[in-house]
This record gives sequence, structure tokens and C-alpha cells, in this order.
Amino acid sequence: MAFHDECAVFGIWGDNEAGRMTYLGLYSQQHRGQESSGIVTLKTSGFTEDRPTHMVHKGLGLVGEVFSEEDLQRLEGTAAIGHNRYSTTGENLIANAQPLTANLRSGPIAVAHNGNIVNSASLRESLIAKGAIFQGTNDTEVILHLLSQSSNPKRPHEGTTDLIASLKETSRELEGAYSLVVLSHNCLVAMRDPYGFRPLVLGRRRNVDGAKSNPATVIASETCAFDLIGAEYVREIEPGEIFWVDESGEHSDRLPKSVAKTAHCVFEHVYFARPDSLMFGRSVYESRKAMGRELAKESPADADLVIPVPDSGVPAALGFSSESGLPFELGIIRNHYIGRTFIQPSQSIRSFGVKIKLNAQAHILAGKRVVVVDDSLVRGTTSKKIIQLIRHAGAREVHFRLASPPSIGSCFYGVDTPKRAQLIAATKSIEEIRQYIGADSLAYLSHDGLMRAVRADNQGFCAACFTGKYPTDLFGLDQQ
Repeated sequence: MAFHDECAVFGIWGDNEAGRMTYLGLYSQQHRGQESSGIVTLKTSGFTEDRPTHMVHKGLGLVGEVFSEEDLQRLEGTAAIGHNRYSTTGENLIANAQPLTANLRSGPIAVAHNGNIVNSASLRESLIAKGAIFQGTNDTEVILHLLSQSSNPKRPHEGTTDLIASLKETSRELEGAYSLVVLSHNCLVAMRDPYGFRPLVLGRRRNVDGAKSNPATVIASETCAFDLIGAEYVREIEPGEIFWVDESGEHSDRLPKSVAKTAHCVFEHVYFARPDSLMFGRSVYESRKAMGRELAKESPADADLVIPVPDSGVPAALGFSSESGLPFELGIIRNHYIGRTFIQPSQSIRSFGVKIKLNAQAHILAGKRVVVVDDSLVRGTTSKKIIQLIRHAGAREVHFRLASPPSIGSCFYGVDTPKRAQLIAATKSIEEIRQYIGADSLAYLSHDGLMRAVRADNQGFCAACFTGKYPTDLFGLDQQ
């Protein structure tokens, strides 16, 4: 059992190949969600000017499994949004696959969401009591219903278009984490909660005809999506910002709610984000190397070499090696043609998961005192098996080092985590954990060391999974 990835969103406006660019953007963000994928494009050709329509394709599975060449050919249009899903609220059903679509009074709308609305249960009950009909079990559908209600022509709207006013009004009802992309009949919108829990970034991509047209506006969860499609990173969508682009250009406004301090998810730097992404303005790769350096300062080991648990432990192990002076070796080789063990449906496959995925190199490890660096430790069962593999390969000593603090709390802001009772650090001491996993020594990075590594001086981070201190009301969600 591990911290499960969350979701990825992507949006593009003003690109002649919007559907294909969205496919590539989702492909590069596959690590954020492997249960379902979907794309919605805005098609205007072939219809009267006031009747554009949405072309939709989504399904269960990985991006490469959901979309065929024929599917991409059907996804016509110069604007699109897309979504990769790992369920944090709701089951893995086709009804929960995003983007979610509807026809409102103002026209067609599609919504893709990364995050978790902590008061979604009470909002859902209230909406059902008013006659709302739900197709799925995810909290994003709540947002769609709130938008539908706020688009009522009897409600006063101030400022810009009906959709922007409706989104601002809807945001008053939402508590928790939401990084949204929304596609209507005439604009693309990006909206981020005031805490900035989940990432959302803005980029621009030059069309094939180069200077003959304006660059396309691109929105994504991670900057690695820009790299694949040749887009330039511009900036983050700011916490509490609503940004949109339409035929008249790009626009920005603030949501009506505000908070005293941001709460960026620090686990993005620890594990979730791809190491080649910029996250909250900082290189993820550099953050993870810095975590390893801090770890070596705090918890050195008398050893012969440093090895990572691939692949997530590699940057931190490099940092540990650099700071400690111990040589870095790839003592464990990963088989990249096996899916992540935690998403395999069969228990029989999970029971062989570590052996299928990882192979310890005896010619490197035999007779050596080894420092093993991993990003985090959740339940301890996988770490125990890894240490057994290393000892079986002949290692004389195994010193386990974690490049994050002990995980003691569940996440309620868009990450599917085990309950607190299933987190080994919430119920056992470090010495008890060491004995359970079979290491000669065990040490975690301190909270202060983590904050130094991510340079938290000028921005607020949510580290509730490490501290148990949540930045919002949890509205009765089960913490046990």
C-alpha cells in the first residue's frame, strides 16, 4: 500500500491540433493518474456560429489505451481540455471519468478537476434535496451542478461573462483543493483554490505557422507537459486566481474567497511530480537532491555505498551521496515494463510485486554496508521486501534512509492515501519500524530539513500527512 497518485488536467486554446496536443499533454502526465483518461474539444466548423459543440472521448485505462488514431481524428477543434484520473473521491467507473460535460443555459460546458472538495458530501446532499440527479460518485460532479444553479438567469451577475461570474459564485461554496480547467462554447478557464494545494501552470505554444498567428494558451498540472509539446512555461496560475482566454485574449481575476497563507502540497516535491517538472516555482529534481543532502547531514551512516529505491529515490540518493562522500550505485534495477504494484488488481500479482519490479545486483552489494534511500515509507511492507532482496544479494549491513518525515496522517486534498491506522509511523516508533522492516538502522528526514530542501521561506506548504495539522476544516471526514 502506498500514497496513490492524484489527477492531471490539461487545457489548450487556439491551437490547430488541440486534440492531439491534449493527448500528448496527458501522456506526459500519466504518472498522476492511471485509472481513466478523457479529452473534450470545442468544434465550431460545420455548425452555425452560435452553435459550437463539444467532441468527447474518454474511457478507463491509460492514455495510450483509451485513444486510438481514429479517436484523435474525431476530436476536431482549436480548443480542448483533458484529464487523467486516479480516484480520490468516487469509484473507478466510466461515469466518473473526466472531463465531465453538460449543456447549461449558456451552452455546452466541460470540467476537469484535480483535487478534493472536503465538503462535497454535504453539498451533494443539499443538491439532491433540490432535485439534482447525479450520474457518478465523484466530487467534480458537485461543481458541475453548482455551476448549473448559478447560471440561473434570475441570479445577478457582476463583472465579465456569465461563466466567469458563475465560477466565482460557485467557488464560495467549495472548501478544499481544486485546480480546474473548464471549456465552454467560447472560452477556456483555469481556476485554482485560494490555498493553492494542487499545482496548475500556464504556458504558450507557437502554432505550426509560426509568427502568422498568436501562440496557443496552454494550461497543465505540471510543466513536463509543456516540454513534450514544445510549449514555453510562463508562470503558475496563482492560488485564488481565475484565468481565462477567449477570442479577445487572456484575462485574469481573483476569486472572492481569500486565505492568510497558501498550503502547497509538499508531497508533490517528495514523490508525486515528475522530477523534470517545476513545482511551485522550484525544480522538483533539485528539491529531491536537496532532501538527500539534508538527510545525509542529519542522519549519516558508516557505510560503503549509497543506492536508491528506483525510481523515486534516485535524486535523493544522489544528494545523499554528494553530501556524504559515499559512492552512488544502482544496486537495484527496476523492470519498467511492469505497472506500479499498487494499481494491480490481482492479489496474486501484488504478492510478487517487488520481485517482478526490482532486482538487486549481487556483484555490487555482496559484502557491502549499504545505505538505501527512498522517498517515503507508508505501510512498511514494500520496504521490508526490498531489504530482504538486498540482504539476499549479500549485503552485510542495510541502513534505510527516508527523504521525508514519518507519514502519520491521511490526505484530504486530492491524494488517495491509506487511513491513519494503516500508516506504520502513526502506530509504531522508529525503532519498532526498524525492527519490522529488518534494517540495521533507520532514519527519516526531519520536518525542518524538508522545509529547507523545498525552500519554504517565502511560501506556505501543506504537510498534514507528516504533522497531522490540516489547513482547513475537514467537515467530519474520517481521519482514522
